[in-house]
Amino acid sequence: MDHPGNLFVVAAPSGSGKSSLVKALMELDAGVAPSISHTTRAPRGQEKDGREYFFIEPAQFDAMVAAGDFLEWALVHGNHYGTSRRAIEQRIDAGGDVVLEIDWQGALQIKRLFPEAVLVFVLPPSWEELRARLTRRGEDAPDVIELRLANAREELAQASHFDYVIINEIFERALFDLKAIVHAQRLRYTAQKSARAETFRALGIA
Repeated sequence: MDHPGNLFVVAAPSGSGKSSLVKALMELDAGVAPSISHTTRAPRGQEKDGREYFFIEPAQFDAMVAAGDFLEWALVHGNHYGTSRRAIEQRIDAGGDVVLEIDWQGALQIKRLFPEAVLVFVLPPSWEELRARLTRRGEDAPDVIELRLANAREELAQASHFDYVIINEIFERALFDLKAIVHAQRLRYTAQKSARAETFRALGIA
């Protein structure tokens, strides 16, 4: 990418705290904007259409796939999720930062299309803690929790394909780690040269 915008892709097994970390990051850093994915699953809890996700019917999702509207899409826990290509490209072309919360399949798809995308994988501190978090949030039936734990074994095996790994044992420390990754990307030579063009010109740096 020849602009200062960054594309951060955060993946993790359900219950690892990915959504809480990304939400906290955006509350602290106005320069990071979310990408709102499309999904065929039903809203949970207080989720609203157009805020957490765009909730659409399977037929509409299939039509968007056929039209090439998605940068990536995947089937996760029986539901489809997709990332709007246009929304991502518009923001990073303007030099903004975007953060995506998606599964590992989508993350690797995006890395192939955007080699400079920054992939971050969030790990739980242990299997016991992951099970406890899934149980505490009270959103899933016991059989669904077991399915999520089974899927997590495959998901954790993909961590080696990511650029950074954060272990979410203590939330504040994990958030610090995520902020550090974002800040470091903004200090890359090409990003600084674009964001601070006047300083570079004044110093005579080509």
